[in-house]
Amino acid sequence: MSDGNSNFRTFRDYRWDGVSLLKYKDEGAAPFKEVTRQTLFSRPDLAGELRYFEVAPGGYSTLERHQHTHAILILRGRGQGLVGAEVRRIGEHDLITVPPMTWHQFRAARDAPLGFLCMVDATRDRPQLPTPEDLNELRAKPAVAKFLDGDGPGAA
Repeated sequence: MSDGNSNFRTFRDYRWDGVSLLKYKDEGAAPFKEVTRQTLFSRPDLAGELRYFEVAPGGYSTLERHQHTHAILILRGRGQGLVGAEVRRIGEHDLITVPPMTWHQFRAARDAPLGFLCMVDATRDRPQLPTPEDLNELRAKPAVAKFLDGDGPGAA
């Protein structure tokens, strides 16, 4: 059990003692479905922040891009990921790098959650959402269009 001052936090069922379970984003801020967030490390003496996101079965993160890089480790479950124009099945222990200004989104399989660690800069920009023109450009790639429609690899 964590007393709030301990350097140790116990892990149970994809939750850590002393770490708040938060909303992924404010409702209406951007499209997403069934996602929670836990900030595991965010300290003034660290240049980065480590967060755990959990996407419920059938849920998905926001389609967005940023000026900062993301380093992602799939910790639990399976689904599919979009990074740029590449769509892939993703599962436990896969590593994903999201370069700056690259469109990305993660979707849990319909029958399994998708939990992942995400490391980012402690100071970072706000996400950019796609314009209708951006969506048209992304949809010009058949695999991406299929993913955005929820039918890409790993969707079942």
